[in-house]
Amino acid sequence: MAVVLTPRAKIAKLLQQHKLRRTKIREDVLELFMEKQYALAHSEIEDSISKDFDRVTIYRTLKSFEEQGLIHRVLDESGAAKYALCHHHHDVPHHHADQHIHFNCTACGRTYCLDHVPIPKVQLPADYQLQKMEFLAQGICKSCTQQDESVK
Repeated sequence: MAVVLTPRAKIAKLLQQHKLRRTKIREDVLELFMEKQYALAHSEIEDSISKDFDRVTIYRTLKSFEEQGLIHRVLDESGAAKYALCHHHHDVPHHHADQHIHFNCTACGRTYCLDHVPIPKVQLPADYQLQKMEFLAQGICKSCTQQDESVK
């Protein structure tokens, strides 16, 4: 029989696997990412938990999460940074390679990781060296499409 972990137990396990100390700010930020299921801007995180933590503490938390491969940075259509939880197998920490498409909904403004959709292979000329590639698709997300259809 599989053991079902509570949300806080999952958070504690993730922090331990990524060699991060368990603190209230880290637990609260991770809980927010798990609850929202889409990429969050620093300001969105700050608005959700700012009553308990200042802007610099939130920034440092995001930086340590990114360095440990727990979250990755996503640029939205304006070039602003958002952060998304890495949805890899949580058995071992890794450094996120962003080898999937990010989808920005033009209706609600949310940015989603489409982990199951790989970035198409790009053939560069021989004298070019690829260092990083990001792929941002834009359109209407599943939630907005369903809401739109229910209005009709």
